[in-house]
Amino acid sequence: METQTFITGTGPTPTLVVVFLRGGADGLSLVAPLGDDQYHKARPRLGLKAATSVALDGFFGLAPQLSDLEPMWKDGELAIIHGAGSEDQTRSHFEAQDLMEHGGLAGGGWLGRYLRARSHGPSGALSCIALGRALPESLLGAPGATVMQSLDDFSLGESAMGVREQLRALYAQEGDSLKSAAHDTFEALGRIETMRATPYRAEHGAEYADDGFGQGLRQIARLIKAGVGLEAASIDLDGWDSHFTQETLLNPLLTRLGKGLAAFRRDLGRAMDRTVVVVMTEFGRRVRENSAFGTDHGRGSVMFVAGGGVRGGRVIGPWPGLGDSSLEGPGDLPVLNNYRNVLAPVLLWHGMAPGNLGTVFPDFQVTGLDLFA
Repeated sequence: METQTFITGTGPTPTLVVVFLRGGADGLSLVAPLGDDQYHKARPRLGLKAATSVALDGFFGLAPQLSDLEPMWKDGELAIIHGAGSEDQTRSHFEAQDLMEHGGLAGGGWLGRYLRARSHGPSGALSCIALGRALPESLLGAPGATVMQSLDDFSLGESAMGVREQLRALYAQEGDSLKSAAHDTFEALGRIETMRATPYRAEHGAEYADDGFGQGLRQIARLIKAGVGLEAASIDLDGWDSHFTQETLLNPLLTRLGKGLAAFRRDLGRAMDRTVVVVMTEFGRRVRENSAFGTDHGRGSVMFVAGGGVRGGRVIGPWPGLGDSSLEGPGDLPVLNNYRNVLAPVLLWHGMAPGNLGTVFPDFQVTGLDLFA
């Protein structure tokens, strides 16, 4: 990739938060090309309207349910990458997600390889978390990852003080690496217990929705502000497979996404300067709406990159147009921005050495986008 200067976020530990929209989110419903006549012809019933959308740059408009992101856009902290996706041609959720989360045809996950290849010291027990019930494929191979739904999961249970002290004494007799890892874990347990003892109040007027996504972002914000050394966090928002009655399905999801990210940004305050949020999905939807008031599996979608150092307030293209000659296969927006070229500058901003990009994304020639100031 071209040589660029990346500035690591201020503060002790910059944090990368990856939000995965599982189900193939329709990028043309998140960020619509309102200035393209072909868009309105292809979607006479489902297309967004300029009168109700959030105007971005005179050509694109944001779904009205994402209006909570408008301040982030106007403040230049949100970049939107259109025509984003992978080289997968199967249009299969499972295969497309696997390819994207593995970072190509490679063992382990791209985020796990990044955490191994980063240019500073060993991981702590709370350096990487996945909000949910299972470890996502992107974190396979991570040097240490904790799966939790809430801070209550990171515990040995009630009345476990005696057991913990016995385990601490036992592991203190082990070798250097195991002893160090155990020490970090016990220290993390102590810090989490202290945090649980103090009711958490979001700051700066932030209000999180009482759902899994909103509360997951709340947990991540709490850990970032507590200074526990959180380097990476993963959280999913499921349910984007919109073959039927798309508006009924997507509108609540769009609202959850917009309000969740806006509350997260507001709650973090200045800590957002050392935090980057990446929103991605496995593929987009076909340009033309179907007869069931929905859209079928397609190719190009959108990615969002928000937070510290992001040179936002831009929709990054190029935009190919939606005429038949510009579409791919059965009528899909082509992938013009490979997701690795979006992730690469994010990882470099977080301090990874440029020479390690080939380790994180093997067998791929990175030409990273210019995303950071």
